[in-house]
Amino acid sequence: MSEPETGAGTGATAGADDDSRVLANSAVMAAGTVVSRLSGYVRSILLAAALGNLIHADVFTISNTVPNMLYILLAGGVFNAVLVPQLVRAAAHDQDQGAAYTNRVITLAALFLGAVTVLLVVGAPWLMRLFVDPGWPPDARESVVDLARYCLPQVFFYGMYVLVGQILNARGRFGPMMWAPIANNVISVAMLVTYLLAFGSDDPRDGGYTVGREALLGIGSTLGIAAQLLILVPYLAAAGVVVRPRFDFRGTGLGHTLRLGGWTVLFVVVNQIAYTVVVRLSSGGTASGDPEGTGYSVYSASFLIMMVPHSVITVSLATAILPALSRRATADDLLGLGGLLAGTLRTALVVVVPFAALLPVIAPALAEVLFGYGAAAPYVENYVPSLALFGPGLLAFTVHYLMLRGFYALEQTRTVFLIQCAVAATNILAAVLLVAATDDRGTSPALVGAYACAYLVGSLVSAVVLRRALGGLTPADGSGWPGYLLRLLVAALVSAGAALGVRLLLPDLTDDPSTVRAVLELALLGGVAVGAFLLLARLLRITEVTSVVSTVLRRRRATR
Repeated sequence: MSEPETGAGTGATAGADDDSRVLANSAVMAAGTVVSRLSGYVRSILLAAALGNLIHADVFTISNTVPNMLYILLAGGVFNAVLVPQLVRAAAHDQDQGAAYTNRVITLAALFLGAVTVLLVVGAPWLMRLFVDPGWPPDARESVVDLARYCLPQVFFYGMYVLVGQILNARGRFGPMMWAPIANNVISVAMLVTYLLAFGSDDPRDGGYTVGREALLGIGSTLGIAAQLLILVPYLAAAGVVVRPRFDFRGTGLGHTLRLGGWTVLFVVVNQIAYTVVVRLSSGGTASGDPEGTGYSVYSASFLIMMVPHSVITVSLATAILPALSRRATADDLLGLGGLLAGTLRTALVVVVPFAALLPVIAPALAEVLFGYGAAAPYVENYVPSLALFGPGLLAFTVHYLMLRGFYALEQTRTVFLIQCAVAATNILAAVLLVAATDDRGTSPALVGAYACAYLVGSLVSAVVLRRALGGLTPADGSGWPGYLLRLLVAALVSAGAALGVRLLLPDLTDDPSTVRAVLELALLGGVAVGAFLLLARLLRITEVTSVVSTVLRRRRATR
């Protein structure tokens, strides 16, 4: 059934239908994301077991992170935020349903990404100086360049993967893009298992790698990113997209897309400048060789855990609603756009808020379960402070992320850029000040605090500005925000408090740091918190919780 494109008076029934459709599409994507994340955690566990979480791990982790950062810097903003609305418009208004426009975009992207990737590989020695502390030992600086040369071709594969995935999303095929990363994780797991069998657990205090270790880690990582692109290609034909190179770029609408992308590129540049500062500062946490120092490996691993509810819920919801938001913006239905976005934000918050509240309670057991193996086992406590502190940052980031989807639907990319300037400036300033005020052990927690400060500013500014632009951010059912937020916070804090009470009754995990004990503790605390939250949500009538639970149960019954 097509979505009504009326004026600003979209009714509650239509809004409810939209919410149901968004939840259904999101459930498909969330299922793929859950499996992808689970396989990703296996990869993270093996990586910590093989390399640890000190400077040895930072050498590889930074080398393997830089390609994704550069892809986002060079093309990610345009691909993720600008192209979907433009592809939807081309499909709706062009005589060929957007086929020529799509082929021009694919051709231009492949040429650009290919040329840039070659330049990056050649310039790897100069590039990596931006990301590593000059106090690193010479063998670590040499290996970080060698590994970067193996990993930098990922820039091309990341870009084409996201582009193909967004073309599929614009045609309502949300599942493949969410399931394809599983192939990357499977290849990475196979590579790390091979590494452990061939070399065993490395000394995490070592800086450099042998040639064989570099080749196995670098080539295996890049093959995984290439695989997730190749898996998407057959789905293009199934979606009716016949890929043919087209070089007639002039006068075909790409200029409008690139003009919209100009502000988004600036947004990404500002964001990646801030992240480069974070990576550089984090590398200093392990430069001295302090076994309790926390650097980029600890920060990125903790960030990965924090992003679970964001990836499973928020990204799935945002991807599902972006075409609908674009259609409402095209129809000048601003109140309808605001209602759909507000309802989506509420659905995301009923998962994110209780998780953020529970994270400090379960951080010790979670660190032991995920990273207490091999080379990382003696230093597993390094993860706990960063994990515990990431909750507020997650909450602020969720609000900010969804508000930006509204600006993108309105094509207000200049506003997004200006808001992100405030976010990046706050992140850089807070990171420099907080890291300077602590020692090597506090480096990663300090960067987590800077992240939370930055996105608190971003969430407040973006919500206020978007509300003014839309004339409101009220859900389709007309319910207000204060009562909802109060009920949600009470349910989240009480459920986390119940888990904390149980934890205080248990013996200290450090007295028995076994994986089995940690798994049992994590299951017990999580079960208490989830059970208490669901009960309180029913008593306090938080309807968004029941909607999410009902959608999950319907999906589960449908798969039987």
